[in-house]
Parts: sequence; C-alpha cells; structure tokens
Amino acid sequence: MRDFVDGTAYNHEQGQRARKLFSAVVLAALDDAVSDDKKYGNGPEQIARWARSRDGREVLSCAGIDPNERVVEGLMKFVRNGVRTSVALSREESARRHQAEAEAEAEAEAA
Repeated sequence: MRDFVDGTAYNHEQGQRARKLFSAVVLAALDDAVSDDKKYGNGPEQIARWARSRDGREVLSCAGIDPNERVVEGLMKFVRNGVRTSVALSREESARRHQAEAEAEAEAEAA
C-alpha cells in the first residue's frame, strides 16, 4: 500500500512539472508574439494562429488551459497590451496596475 501511495505522489509531482514546462512554452509564445507585434505589427494574429493550430491547442491543453476561442481572444488582448510576460507577472507591475485602477475608480466616484 505504501508503494502505491509513493508512486501516486511521484506521478502527481511529475505531472505538475510537465504542466509547468508547457506553461513556460505558452509564456515564450506570448513573448515572441509581443516582440513580433513591436517589430511587424502582427503579434495578435500570430498568437491567434498558433493557439488555433494543432500544436498550439496541444501545448495549451498540456499546460492546463482549455484551448477555446475565449482563451485565444485573451491571448490576443494580452499581446495587444505589449507587455512582456516577465514584466506582467512581476509584483511591481501588478502593484502599478492596481494603483492605476484605484485612481481611476476614485476619479469616477469624484465625477
């Protein structure tokens, strides 16, 4: 019984590692699309084409993301914002975004 539990825990851990690996591939694809958008202006179309392709759908599924049209639209919106994933995931950027939202709400209430 103990071997079964150890094996299950090990398999679960391996699955989590694989999911993280595929998530890193998704983040790299987003960074590539952001750089394409800055260079050529076609980043959102590139990420949409990738996400709708067989390989893109497979990578998104392995990363734990349901590859539906809503996800594709979200990826395109992210690329249009032009912020690299490393910056978008940083605490400083998150704090800046929350501060900007709070200021916008305060201005809306004051008006």
